[in-house]
Amino acid sequence: MRLRKASALAASVLALSLAATACGSSDDEGGDGGSDGAGSGGGDSITIGIKFDQPGLGLQTPDGDYAGFDVDVATYIAGELGYEPDQIEWVESPSAERENLLSRGDVDFIAATYSITPEREEQVSFAGPYLLAHQDLLMRVGETVSSPDEINELTLCSVAGSTSAQNVQNDFAPDAQLLEMGTYSECLTGLENGTVDALTTDDSILAGYASQEANQGKFELAGLELSNENYGVGIPKDDTELQQQINDALTSMVESGAWDQAVEDNFGPAGYEAEAAPAIGEIV
Repeated sequence: MRLRKASALAASVLALSLAATACGSSDDEGGDGGSDGAGSGGGDSITIGIKFDQPGLGLQTPDGDYAGFDVDVATYIAGELGYEPDQIEWVESPSAERENLLSRGDVDFIAATYSITPEREEQVSFAGPYLLAHQDLLMRVGETVSSPDEINELTLCSVAGSTSAQNVQNDFAPDAQLLEMGTYSECLTGLENGTVDALTTDDSILAGYASQEANQGKFELAGLELSNENYGVGIPKDDTELQQQINDALTSMVESGAWDQAVEDNFGPAGYEAEAAPAIGEIV
């Protein structure tokens, strides 16, 4: 991102140098030197990865807009970095593709229910965290479970590449049958038609799906805090400058009250009670 701005500045300086060389030592007026520089915005844009199918977090609406808590966080960060909302290019970032998008440079950063884990930190870096969620189950109304042990008897659905799918296999339900799909929307379809017994992922995501008008009265959360999921902003590996800039932006968002407002706007309708804003750099 800042590299783009630096490149724009370098190009401007080079163009002015070439113009001066062409003019030589003549007395001709060589232009007014009225460039606004890289900070003027111009045609610059910032590319941000989000989910497109997670109500309450990252959702592409029927009219082509984007809504959700992650969208609000990303928009606030972009604003602190000097970008207006109309300068943001949103890129769909499925769970299994997030590291690839960052390593290829397809996005400047990612805010897409991206849990900070040691394994991921080997490939990318993170700013934040900016939200603490917990893994849970979404089930059909009346079919809940009362303990983690009962999960082993279920057929679960989660998204390939997510920490939720890994947790099922490695931690709390190694005997459960796990179906991994490309998106949570596909899992929800399987839950509705009876192909699976439960959709498992973060409670923040599940609450968003349960609160959709078409799903109200059909599904409910089991209420099991099966893990801690510290949502971070994914950035290219070892970009410490960008990491600090985003951490400063997140701190400002919390201190200004904008973080609390985003929580209310996006999670309030679902009745989901989010944890307090986590401290920057504190993983629980």
